[in-house]
Amino acid sequence: MVEELVTAGVALASVGAVYAMAAARVVKQYERGVVLRLGKLRSGVRGPGFTMIVPFVDRLQKVNMQIVTMPVPAQEGITRDNVTVRVDAVVYFKVVSAADAIIRVEDYRFAVSQMAQTSLRSIIGKSELDDLLSNREKLNQGLELMIDSPAVEWGVSIDRVEIKDVSLPETMKRSMARQAEADRERRARVINADAELQASKKLAEAAGVMSEQPAALQLRLLQTVVAVAAEKNSTLVLPFPVELLRFLERAQQPAAQPQQPPARSQEPPARMPLPLPGGQEGEPPPGRLPGQPQELAALMQHLLSQWQQSVREQLPSAEEPLDPDSGESKSGQD
Repeated sequence: MVEELVTAGVALASVGAVYAMAAARVVKQYERGVVLRLGKLRSGVRGPGFTMIVPFVDRLQKVNMQIVTMPVPAQEGITRDNVTVRVDAVVYFKVVSAADAIIRVEDYRFAVSQMAQTSLRSIIGKSELDDLLSNREKLNQGLELMIDSPAVEWGVSIDRVEIKDVSLPETMKRSMARQAEADRERRARVINADAELQASKKLAEAAGVMSEQPAALQLRLLQTVVAVAAEKNSTLVLPFPVELLRFLERAQQPAAQPQQPPARSQEPPARMPLPLPGGQEGEPPPGRLPGQPQELAALMQHLLSQWQQSVREQLPSAEEPLDPDSGESKSGQD
């Protein structure tokens, strides 16, 4: 009798263990369990943790409640301005109702994928190329609304939709590159024109100031000469000293006769020897003092002739300098 009881107890324990193993289920934290008993939905969704079902009667289906990242294959379409493009996107969604995701749609992942592809083609046909390239935020919002409307009935919520890439034909890429280059060139020309206008205004103001101050113009000329001479491999040719010409012009003009001081003695004053063109020294003609403008002009002309002679000796191949009085070369006079 005791042996029969022990055998029965062991059998019951074995059956209980088998039943417990068949009925026990574990639902993870990010999952929810939907129980179907004999094909009928049981009220209530099993939460995370340990749960029990009736073996061979109940069927537990687990639904992932995490956000799912689903890439949308590239879709080719024609924009509203008749440009052929290929656009791909990515959809982020999650299940908010596990029972609806199991009961209302056969495969909610496949359904969301197909809806995303058709919505993307519709967006391409309604938009222009510039919107696809520069106004993607608005297109993303419109695409999200188009997918989310039917997905709500499936127990799915669309978190967001992002357009990843827009592929253009090679001919369109070259056309856009030429357009961008032309636009940059136009802006560069406008900037250069504005700079030239401002520079011309400043130069006009500077010219007005220099016309009132001749010394400023001469200083500017000297600065230009120094700047040119500072460059490498530069040759600066000054055929005739400008200041010397101006001095000779002032010397040849009739000057007022200075008042003669009273003579202290009958002896004529000492006269300064005047260098002559031939290299000899002589006295000035009688009746003129050595300090008069005529004497200074003769002295400067003699110095000028010596300077021209030295230039001809140093540069024998250069052209003969012009005579400041007649404008003809000395070689022509000879």
